[in-house]
Amino acid sequence: MIVLALDTAGVDCAAALYDSETGRVLAEVCETIGKGHAERLMAMIDEALAASGLALADLDRVAVTVGPGSFTGIRVGVAAARGLALALGIEAVGVTTLAVLAAIHRETGADQPVFVAMDAKRGEVYAQVFAADGAVLSEPVELAIADAEALPARYGAAVAGSGAPLLAGAAEGSGPDHFSIAHVARLGADLQPGAARPKPLYLRAPDAKPQTGFALSRA
Repeated sequence: MIVLALDTAGVDCAAALYDSETGRVLAEVCETIGKGHAERLMAMIDEALAASGLALADLDRVAVTVGPGSFTGIRVGVAAARGLALALGIEAVGVTTLAVLAAIHRETGADQPVFVAMDAKRGEVYAQVFAADGAVLSEPVELAIADAEALPARYGAAVAGSGAPLLAGAAEGSGPDHFSIAHVARLGADLQPGAARPKPLYLRAPDAKPQTGFALSRA
């Protein structure tokens, strides 16, 4: 299966082509851009396709990061993945950034659960617990640091992600969570067929809210 993997959930913008039968990444393009994913993503897909020698018609699946992360970035990636899948008549699947960070932690050979904590700013973290084999042990949530500090011990879990220093008492996290687009591709390829279409995973309500009490009455 040839998988096109996309990541626009954080400061990176990335695309990769992955062959699940050989376990090889055929091509990948990644830039740390912070903002402007919408302007760069489609060109990066073209670059990855050209580098791999493949065409859109060769794709069997599109995998995309669905968050938590940048509100706008997530929407860009999910919209692109769903649009391509619809146009090509193939499946699109979503991979959470928390699951990617857990997979990276497993590569260290750890044999215990992992409490993934992403720095969500404002004294909070996005968090989820995964077993040593990758099984989900809790739902993804947004937590105040004070509420999250005791949870790793409850699960007997190691802590990973940019929020790990915060849980250890540091004043700041370790910075943006970076990861290889190859991890997104592998996780996306391993998902079972028939998974629900990808949709954004927003754990925090948007800052912009409709005003109340200022609506004009209709004549």
